[in-house]
Amino acid sequence: MKENQIFNLVATAASGLEALVGKELRDMGIECQVENGRARFQGTMETIAKTNLWLRTADRIKIVVGEFDAYSFDELFESVKALPWEDFLPLDAEFPVAGKSIKSKLYSTPDCQAITKKAIVNRLREYYHRPASVPLAETGALFQLEVALLKDHVMVTLDTTGPSLFKRGYRLEKGGAPLKENMAAALVMLTNWRKDRPFYDPVCGSGTLCIEAALIGHNIAPGFNREFACEKWDWFKPEIFDKVRAEAEEAADYDVVLDITGSDINGRLIEIAQKNAEEIGLGDSITFKQQAVKDIHITKEYGVIVANPPYGERLGEEAEVRQLYKEMGRVFKPLKTWSKYIITSDLLFEEFYGEKATKKRKLYNGALRTDLFQYWGTRPPREPRETTHA
Repeated sequence: MKENQIFNLVATAASGLEALVGKELRDMGIECQVENGRARFQGTMETIAKTNLWLRTADRIKIVVGEFDAYSFDELFESVKALPWEDFLPLDAEFPVAGKSIKSKLYSTPDCQAITKKAIVNRLREYYHRPASVPLAETGALFQLEVALLKDHVMVTLDTTGPSLFKRGYRLEKGGAPLKENMAAALVMLTNWRKDRPFYDPVCGSGTLCIEAALIGHNIAPGFNREFACEKWDWFKPEIFDKVRAEAEEAADYDVVLDITGSDINGRLIEIAQKNAEEIGLGDSITFKQQAVKDIHITKEYGVIVANPPYGERLGEEAEVRQLYKEMGRVFKPLKTWSKYIITSDLLFEEFYGEKATKKRKLYNGALRTDLFQYWGTRPPREPRETTHA
């Protein structure tokens, strides 16, 4: 595989976050096309390394090995077999095939997976001159494949990421209902927060929202603390990751002073949050303190509150959670210069908070449909321009 080889790529994303992934790609100078659950783009091995390292809101970066329509298992077999598998898979590759089929004639996912696997095995046997009687060893590096059918259109992909991108590597422990790290990053990016403003999470749990805000504030690549599946592939040049990691280290701004605070009524969670922040080297960038929402007293101005309170999904919790929403309303409503962003699956949230949201945005937290209730604060006054006299 040549270093400047151009791949067709997809960045997969949770429903509702695709546009954010598209914006991140364009901010990196990568043209893309946003679709349901993904953004498509093209690039080299360096693009694969950069997007894995830098994308905050995506799940995975996948190579599209091939796309075609298939209405029969024979068509599926022949089309998969026609793809250049020897370019991607060495003889000892471990290549499990995941699958999904939606609104397609070939609706049996296990059959689609088995036929895809068989077609690849046949292609590799022919290429590497291996007899049919001897199974392929599959003792080498992992090449996770997926055959995905949607309305008879087949996309066969190879995952370059490994464990999902939300696994940043800093969460030593987590609280009861933690946000995934990429969802937390998305919530921060959907606000009007900038690194020169205060940021506050009043129900911070294990600290994920505060840590993601600090990573953004310091311009630290979210994937700098982990490895990726493609680094173990014999054809993926290791110096590519060396280069993009060195560039990421250069781009980080460790000197900027951030005003990020997280509080929670649960002291054990505050301990966990502090340890998680220290694990990624951001212990000094965030202040964590044990405090109930009703006791919060804010004197600063023009800040941003982002909160992922309990949703009251479990039996018996609803009254307690709605009491918390009322306390949030009492404490936050007077903060006219602050913008507040609160995510919950409780559609009656506004009623208990005591104020209609400026705007709502539908998001999926895992499989759970939620709304991001947004309350926009007043803008800070503009700095007066200096006038020059001729």
